[in-house]
Amino acid sequence: MKRLIILDTETTGLSPQQGHKLIEICGMEVINGIKTGEIFHTYINPERDVPMQAFAVHGIATEFLEDKPLFAKIASKFVEFIKDATLVIHNAKFDVGFLNYELKTHGHPLISYDNVIDTLVMARKKFPGSPANLDALCKRFKVSLDKREKHGAVIDVELLYEVYRHLIEDHLLIKTSKNIEKDKNKIFLTKNINKEFRESRKFTNSSEELKEHAEFLKKIKEPIWNN
Repeated sequence: MKRLIILDTETTGLSPQQGHKLIEICGMEVINGIKTGEIFHTYINPERDVPMQAFAVHGIATEFLEDKPLFAKIASKFVEFIKDATLVIHNAKFDVGFLNYELKTHGHPLISYDNVIDTLVMARKKFPGSPANLDALCKRFKVSLDKREKHGAVIDVELLYEVYRHLIEDHLLIKTSKNIEKDKNKIFLTKNINKEFRESRKFTNSSEELKEHAEFLKKIKEPIWNN
């Protein structure tokens, strides 16, 4: 059983070292490629203001977060939810950086990058030089952005699930195609091995068949063998 958690976060800014905090986490469970319906979602009181630059991105206001739980209150449930799973994150360095900062602060085990699949890295390898943000990948793979007015962990997790599926499917198709090309001669030899040897047969055309063939050739305009 392959258990994945498609994960996204929203924050007050770009760096926890500069005093910025998590304000939303969403994780969606996927087992063997299928959504199970199990979701971890919470808003978090950052105990600070949400700058206007961040509000413009996700639309989550300081006042909205005032009655939400502190990270310390939700940390254990979050750790339990992601346990034994591989995390699929777009730009994992950003999200894991914030999560590990909080987890370390509150005495919880850190997330290992060995258990993380970064779809940003996947996309940059697959489409070098092309935009690799979530919006650009959704447009490339024709994933609808109609429900996404602003960034938000819940909607972004749904979009990331679709993008990840496309990235994986394309990877498997390329891998399969390469293997077929690589093994083409092997497959051919395997099919012909141990077959009974037969002498080639010779067929002689009758004079009537040769005459009919000559008449047929006369009907062809500008035959390529005359060029």
